[in-house]
Amino acid sequence: MQTSVGLLHPGAMGAAVGALLVDRGFPTRWLPAGRGPATRRRAAEAGLIEAADLSGCDVVLGICPPAAAVDVAREVAASGFAGVYLDANAISPGHAREIEELFDGRASVVDGGIVGAPPRHDGSTRLYLSGKDAARVESLFAGTFLKPIVLDGPVGRASALKLAFASYNKLTYALAAQAHALAAHHGVDDVFRELAGAVRRDTPLGAPGALESAGQRAWRWEGEMTEIAAACTEAGLSPALLTAARELFGRWRDHRDDEGVTAGELLAALTVTRDVTSSVTQPG
Repeated sequence: MQTSVGLLHPGAMGAAVGALLVDRGFPTRWLPAGRGPATRRRAAEAGLIEAADLSGCDVVLGICPPAAAVDVAREVAASGFAGVYLDANAISPGHAREIEELFDGRASVVDGGIVGAPPRHDGSTRLYLSGKDAARVESLFAGTFLKPIVLDGPVGRASALKLAFASYNKLTYALAAQAHALAAHHGVDDVFRELAGAVRRDTPLGAPGALESAGQRAWRWEGEMTEIAAACTEAGLSPALLTAARELFGRWRDHRDDEGVTAGELLAALTVTRDVTSSVTQPG
């Protein structure tokens, strides 16, 4: 019998993942109720099937902003779903275990960590998996642009790996932004850009377009910093670096998915004093 998949919710990453499943012949449903036009467009382009609920789904994938991950899982658990639930969000190991507890054994929870860009070419993206039914999710993506890798151990291990990597990767963008803003304040930004491009071209500090790309995605990264800070606290590590990065990314919240944003606008936002208290962003 063909595995039927549910996808919550098709953002940029979720839609790309869903398209891989459709290409492999897995009927993949999504719930359009309450979703905006951009989400509907992505779902249609990916070939996803509109559905009123998750009945009949064997596997449900939760791919959403970190701040919404537990609420999305809670809604699925409340629906009575009893298949395999993959949480593939950038959340702390503690929240991954909380999601497992929400299902109280009725569904099998697999912990997932996606590393890389939306999977559209070979070698771009990995999906780390942990939990007792990780192999079942692995089989869905075998041979696709999303490379599945099963980790030994329980729910929480994949999330820990994802956040450990993200703590380095995302912080480099925050450091680069701070450095560029400091140079701009002192009027040496032209020379600084030339220096960074010559010496650190393959890093966020010197790569053309790196700041603009980060600015468009910072609304998701803000919540991710909260999750990494929680993971650090749980591990007995200081969360201070992550708290500072969360504050910085919060200043770019207004540029969510803004393809026209410039580095100058992003750097100017870092010097403006305003309320950067994080808000919970719902998916879609």
